[in-house]
Amino acid sequence: MKTTGRVNGIISNIVIVKADGAVGQNEICYVYAGDTKMMAEVIKVVGDSAYVQVFDSTRGLKIGDKVEFEGHMLEVTLAPGLLSRNYDGLQNDLEKMDGLFIERGSITDPIDFDAEWEFAPLAKAGDKVTAASWLGEVKEQWVSHKIMVPFTMAGNYTVKSVAAAGKYKVTDTIAVLTDEEGREHAVTMVQKWPVKQAVRCYVEKPRPSRMMETGVRAIDTFNPMAEGGTGFIPGPFGAGKTVLQHAISKQADADIIIMVACGERANEVVEIFKEFPELVDPHTGRKLMERTIIICNTSNMPVAAREASVYTGMDSTSRWAQALREMSNRLEELPGQDAFPMDLSAIISNFYSRAGLVKLNNGQTGSVTFLGTVSPAGGNLKEPVTESTKKAARCFYALSQGRADSKRYPAIDPLESYSKYLEYPEIREYLDEHIEKDWVDLVYAGKTLVQRGKEANDQINILGDDGVPVEYHERFWKSELLDFVILQQDAFDDIDANCPLERQKMMYKMVLDICRKDFAFADFEECSQFFKGLINLFRQMNYSEWQSEKFEGYRKQIEEYVSEKIK
Repeated sequence: MKTTGRVNGIISNIVIVKADGAVGQNEICYVYAGDTKMMAEVIKVVGDSAYVQVFDSTRGLKIGDKVEFEGHMLEVTLAPGLLSRNYDGLQNDLEKMDGLFIERGSITDPIDFDAEWEFAPLAKAGDKVTAASWLGEVKEQWVSHKIMVPFTMAGNYTVKSVAAAGKYKVTDTIAVLTDEEGREHAVTMVQKWPVKQAVRCYVEKPRPSRMMETGVRAIDTFNPMAEGGTGFIPGPFGAGKTVLQHAISKQADADIIIMVACGERANEVVEIFKEFPELVDPHTGRKLMERTIIICNTSNMPVAAREASVYTGMDSTSRWAQALREMSNRLEELPGQDAFPMDLSAIISNFYSRAGLVKLNNGQTGSVTFLGTVSPAGGNLKEPVTESTKKAARCFYALSQGRADSKRYPAIDPLESYSKYLEYPEIREYLDEHIEKDWVDLVYAGKTLVQRGKEANDQINILGDDGVPVEYHERFWKSELLDFVILQQDAFDDIDANCPLERQKMMYKMVLDICRKDFAFADFEECSQFFKGLINLFRQMNYSEWQSEKFEGYRKQIEEYVSEKIK
């Protein structure tokens, strides 16, 4: 029988409930305001009082209103039919909702339970299986969706029967399993999983060993992301976080994209809904939306819904941390730095630890790669959320206001940003094998070039153009060449938006080769004119089709242009 209770106190969207039975931490309950049923989650239990955060406005709620506890945590439905859908953070299907604004208490089915799917069995009677073993598969769009033994089933099972190939609803029984005690368990295509628990149905979780190609030069060449790795993009408002996330989600070497727009400004969210269904997937030539799930909460939704939605999908850690701060303050907990919870670092680390590469029971591998964003107030990268996320994530793509203001996009700061995966022997080995031997040394050579260019620029700014030797100007312009040709990229150009790894290698080596040459310049003006002309030729080359006649023409022009000025 369900535990019930009554509202005993209200602090904004924190409601104190007097319960008449056992209540668990993180348990889901429904608070009734008249006929409106609002979802809430238990965040603290003291005696017979449960503190619950309501995922809706509590306006009109009264002392004494009824509360029903469900006996389970916040869950998501996992089944065929998830792809191409738009959800809020509680997995309500936004397309099934009426009106411009989501009505209070609105709850919709996450998938179409009446749809039929073409099921193909993979297991057979007599097979020994455990949680997450593959029983069959369903083609969802063109993606193969594996039907597994539910993650909640502990122990070993024997397959008694599997449904024959054919069309079935997700609620139809597709297999019957027998446990060690001889009891039978019917399995359907649908299962539920609590979002705040990590799935642990795998054999091993090794360190990431393969680079994930994104088509963005500033990431792939300078600070590569690993498949099954973690990274985050901190930056002030308007520095291009959303455009960079869009570019990565469009081009990344991944099978499924989960695009989370929780906490983004409403116009950006509308843009995602409008743009994504029209985009063509560069990997398959089909619509990108066919392998994408969008989870969306805008900033005007209740702060509690943002705190919940981060578990449904990865979003802006800043908005999540603000939600945690608000909850913590209302619960009168001891505040940490900037009034954030004392355990902010642990909460963020615990969440990022869900990403990774895993080996499954059947010997196959799978990976989940996290790339979050942080929007620090005033672009301050020393504030607690950024610092805590830096401890958890292995890639740090700091967006600079200065680069954004001077239209150097993507505005990833080459000196502040880093990828710790460059230190992993497994990744170094992969890069040596798939790009070139000692590739990491070439990456560090480029970073040194940028650093020396910045130092030379500082000297020029202090002492003036005539106050420093021409070598300082040459050093500065070599770093500018690397910046303009490799680190900057046009996300709105069909060719330059997505740069294949082979092209990145050729361009990067070509630029490094020029930067290692010594030139004979009479003065700083001649130096700047030469490099401006060179940058212009390289940029035209970036806009040319890879290995086309036009591309090769610019390559020849560059070689001739450079040979004229070599000492």
